[in-house]
Amino acid sequence: MLKKLTTVPAKPGVYLFKNDRGAILYVGKAKLLKNRIRSYFQRSSGIDERKAAMMASVTDFEFTVTGNELEALILEASLIKQYKPRFNILLRDDKSYPYLKLTINERWPRLEVVRRIQKDGARYFGPYVPAGAMWEILALIRNHYRVPSCRYSLEKRMRPCMQFQIKKCIGPCSGEVDRRAYLQMIREVELLLEGKNRKLIASLEKKMTDLSNDLRYEEAALVRDRIRALHAVSASQKMVSPELGDADIIGLFRQDDAAVFKLLFIRNGTVIGARDFVFEKTAGETDAYLFRNFMEQFYAQEILAAPAIYCSSLPEDAAVLSAWLSGKRGANVRISKPVRGIKKNLVNMAVENAEVVLRSTQVAALPNVSEEIASLLGMSRAPESIGAFDISNIAGTAAVGAFVCWERGSFNKSRYRHIRMDAIKGPDDYAMMQEMVRRTIESIRSREQGEDKVSLPDLIIIDGGREHLETVQKVLREQHMADITAIGLAKDPDRVFREGRAEPIMLDDGRTSSLLLRKIRDEVHRFAIRYHRTLRAKKAFDSALGSIYGLGRKRRFALLERFGSIEAIKAASIEELSAVRGFTKKMAEEVITAVNKKQDDRERTA
Repeated sequence: MLKKLTTVPAKPGVYLFKNDRGAILYVGKAKLLKNRIRSYFQRSSGIDERKAAMMASVTDFEFTVTGNELEALILEASLIKQYKPRFNILLRDDKSYPYLKLTINERWPRLEVVRRIQKDGARYFGPYVPAGAMWEILALIRNHYRVPSCRYSLEKRMRPCMQFQIKKCIGPCSGEVDRRAYLQMIREVELLLEGKNRKLIASLEKKMTDLSNDLRYEEAALVRDRIRALHAVSASQKMVSPELGDADIIGLFRQDDAAVFKLLFIRNGTVIGARDFVFEKTAGETDAYLFRNFMEQFYAQEILAAPAIYCSSLPEDAAVLSAWLSGKRGANVRISKPVRGIKKNLVNMAVENAEVVLRSTQVAALPNVSEEIASLLGMSRAPESIGAFDISNIAGTAAVGAFVCWERGSFNKSRYRHIRMDAIKGPDDYAMMQEMVRRTIESIRSREQGEDKVSLPDLIIIDGGREHLETVQKVLREQHMADITAIGLAKDPDRVFREGRAEPIMLDDGRTSSLLLRKIRDEVHRFAIRYHRTLRAKKAFDSALGSIYGLGRKRRFALLERFGSIEAIKAASIEELSAVRGFTKKMAEEVITAVNKKQDDRERTA
């Protein structure tokens, strides 16, 4: 490996450290690869304990030369997201955040909820975190502006759908809507989404007065209702400063080896959302490194950065980060650390909120809860993470398995798994549980590229009794993972079974540890049931339509997306069915015949 160091060029790029099994332990970038990689192998480098422990396992490295630092940063972000290396400080959040998309690039613009931003000429508003404010605004728009939300072509004249009947859509597909008036309505919606409520309200008040003067009282009443709804929304929004415009505010608070980032989303001077992110084992890292690492991973997701990002500390390579985010946004993005005024006050507020999060009972009580669980179950050390498995089926049909994971005080949904039990015939819960555990381990092992220690949680909960637990213990021994603690958690009454213990442990309702164990068990049960019901509904839908020649999976999915159920399809007209993309009038007639036949068969069977 020392000989390989002589081949590293003094150019920008990305490097990867690996262990003896080829698993990637760390991904980094450098302005000069030669200097950066060599620094890890020098005794006088003064690297922190965490990286020193990493270097004890490093047996090989790879590097990729890039044209400049910006290309290196983009590649680094991509590789961290792909491999999730053990010794990188990882953002445990892979959620996509909702945006409202106004398709002003279309002849008849419509409003959609999306989680992926595209450069398609439409306008995107958000992100909304949490999504409650978005649904509130969307409900106002659908109730008072009736903007279409469907995905069908509005260029083709057709019979309006149910949304038109219940007055949630104005029905441009009917061919009876004046386009000029429609675009004026869209402009009002655009002002609302931009947060320019005062300007919109003033315009509507003038419009209401003009309609009233023309004795058009019914139309004036509709405008009056819009004004009232806008006042209600404006009262619930947290206005910071109109002149601030769009900005992302990021504050960092650190204590010991823990760090919390608080991020505020400000759009048009109004706070539309906030998120906090907790990192552990950050000792030895600078604030600048943590900021760069956080921003690189957060904005690598489907997130559109604001044109201004204000931070409590400037990140490493701020200029490179700014260039990268500007390229993603398609407009200039500026990163700065404010020193005075309202921007400085907002950054201070974000830091204070980050401190509150770190000191909150959820984070502070985590070690106590874990220690209480360890004491309750007789574990040698407190679990840092807890997983749970469950099976859901009806007499072996539509059988599914589910896995959930709890760590650092909350459920980590990026680690959730569910699988279909197609290989198991008949209602064999024990075989299904073994299959679920085995395939989950294989999934994690594949993702972590064959490391010796697959990162299953420290404690595994099996939804079931002693027999279910014994079947899972066999799998763990087969996979050389018998050191992981597994328990069976049975219901009515709630009691815990452990291998080697004759009597079950009764859960006391008053203890935090008991409540948490039941909460995790209930979460995996909910997750399994939801997937099971989805498969059952899909199977019933496919069985009714599967006999129609030429009706493949895509067309069945189009029907399911448009109507939602067999009953809704049966109630639809030939014209409504033939309006679905890919359908002809003949095929629509065959669909109605098929669903009616299926219903007749059910009635005869009953």
